[in-house]
Amino acid sequence: MFADYHVHTEFSDDSIYPMEQVVKDAIAMGMEEICFTDHVDYGIKADWDLGTPIRYRGSEPLANVDYPRYFAAIESLKERYGGQITIRKGLEFGMQIHTISKYEALFEKYMLDFVILSVHQVEDQEFWTQDFQKGRSQKEYNERYYEEMLQLAKRYKDYSVLGHMDLISRYDKEGNYPFENIEPLVSEILKLVIEDGKGIEFNTSYHRYGLTDTTPSKDILKLYLKLGGEIITIGSDSHKDIHLGAYIGDAKELLKELGFRYFCTYDRMRPVFYQL
Repeated sequence: MFADYHVHTEFSDDSIYPMEQVVKDAIAMGMEEICFTDHVDYGIKADWDLGTPIRYRGSEPLANVDYPRYFAAIESLKERYGGQITIRKGLEFGMQIHTISKYEALFEKYMLDFVILSVHQVEDQEFWTQDFQKGRSQKEYNERYYEEMLQLAKRYKDYSVLGHMDLISRYDKEGNYPFENIEPLVSEILKLVIEDGKGIEFNTSYHRYGLTDTTPSKDILKLYLKLGGEIITIGSDSHKDIHLGAYIGDAKELLKELGFRYFCTYDRMRPVFYQL
């Protein structure tokens, strides 16, 4: 099974990749299943349909998915290309503690196949701009990041997998923070994930960011396996055609080497297991 379970399109504020072209490209490379997971980041981005003024970052609107258009586009593509590729409806929830209720309402409103629960901001402060890290020590911003994730895992249950679990490391200018310092927090998060029947994702974008470790790190992957975790999806986190489907074969091989036996796709929020 060749599937990509983390894909962004023109409906994400940070991509202009046309959704139909994504499908055509996926079919051309022999992909059997794809899940669209465009961005929703309440707290820093507005919804199109609520009358909130939309801010712009350059020429791109700093806004969440235009939900009616997004889901209509997916349904249209399923009708047109469903005989060639399975297309799933997903979203990436960039959640914070104070925005949980908005995601609860969104999840109730639309039928989804798959939800990535990610931590992109904390206290409405971005990582990639260094706003979140500013004024905090490396210990403080790393621990605060995982504490937010832990609280989300405790309070929010309508998700499929935790996305790029150690995302903060991508934007850590101080270098790699020792895993042993965050292991207790990560272990608590993973135990909850497993207990709730949820999973984590293997995100292949670490290749293009030039990171020295996988995303999440091999330490996190090994701990997840040791604790009994089995549900894992694989996604490119693509925003452009050159990202789509990238390194997914390599990811499968690495997961096998670590001891994983399966990877998953999703259908109506239920995991489907495939042998690695």
